Amino acid sequence: MLTRIEVRRLRLPLTTPYHLAFGDVEGLDTILAVLRDGDGREGYGDATVLTGYTDETIEASWPLAERTARRLVGVPLAAAKAEALAMTATAPFVATAFASAIEMLEGAELLRIDRDTAVPVLGTINDSEPGRMQAQIDRLCGEGYTTLKIKVGSATPAADAERIGAALAHVAGRAMLRVDANQSYSPSEAIAFANAVPVAGIELFEQPCSAGDWAAHMIVARDCPLPLMLDESIYDEADIDETARLEAARFVKVKLMKFGTLERLAAAIERIRSHGMQPVLGNGVASDVGCWMETCIAARHINNAGEMNGWLKMTRPIFATPMRVSQGAIHLPAGYRPVLDMATVEAATLARAEAHA
Repeated sequence: MLTRIEVRRLRLPLTTPYHLAFGDVEGLDTILAVLRDGDGREGYGDATVLTGYTDETIEASWPLAERTARRLVGVPLAAAKAEALAMTATAPFVATAFASAIEMLEGAELLRIDRDTAVPVLGTINDSEPGRMQAQIDRLCGEGYTTLKIKVGSATPAADAERIGAALAHVAGRAMLRVDANQSYSPSEAIAFANAVPVAGIELFEQPCSAGDWAAHMIVARDCPLPLMLDESIYDEADIDETARLEAARFVKVKLMKFGTLERLAAAIERIRSHGMQPVLGNGVASDVGCWMETCIAARHINNAGEMNGWLKMTRPIFATPMRVSQGAIHLPAGYRPVLDMATVEAATLARAEAHA
């Protein structure tokens, strides 16, 4: 039974603004859930609410988290998890914070690291000025990253294509490039961009059109020389099946925050693979908690570079013993189980609520 639930609304500053097509992100608006049971076990879950990636807003999610904490305290674990999962249809991010915390508390097998493990992760190209962009590429390649990600959509397709071409030329085969439009293009703009950049060196072209506009995406899919990936369009198993039915993309990206539990996330990854598509995993705007959980899943289910690097953008991690990154990979030692750095958590707390059985 859950005997104590604490929820916090955090503001986690970033080292530098993270450039997205729908605006710069200067800090993560994160809900942290800390759950305890009568045996003294503890589990964490988080949800970073970024409107544009989700219909949820931090202003609505925080009071929902407070209400959920009061509702779940005193409830047996299985029933609490089921109740949290029932929220995924309307508030998947908040639901995940609670359901994944219960899985950690239960000692989920998917979070166990039995041997030293290295999980490849991508590096982010966040600079657009040519000189700074080249210096960033050199630094990331020198640090061992073999997959890099770059955003487009804040300029014209022609200007974006010129910048991507310049990035590819400077990468010079040292890494593959993932290009993410964050839903910012119309079909004609996406096609114009895709046909103006070199195909060689680009691993995938991510989410060119609006998440709910499957018709627009299919226009792109019919006339795009680049391998496509859907991200914001994917919220549940039905979206995975629809992508396969339409033959809409070669890659499908999933994130823990959309699926509620680690078990459902792992099943979704295998569902993608069963359809003959390639799964990609990871959240570039999540704290240590969600990124750690996704890293554990990637160690078992993913064979390409993960995108769970949101915590690397933060000025300070919230784990007392942060995950280690070297040679383009997250390294988890055998038996790794994180503990929160409460001083950092306190400093980042904007609001806090507790419920006791």
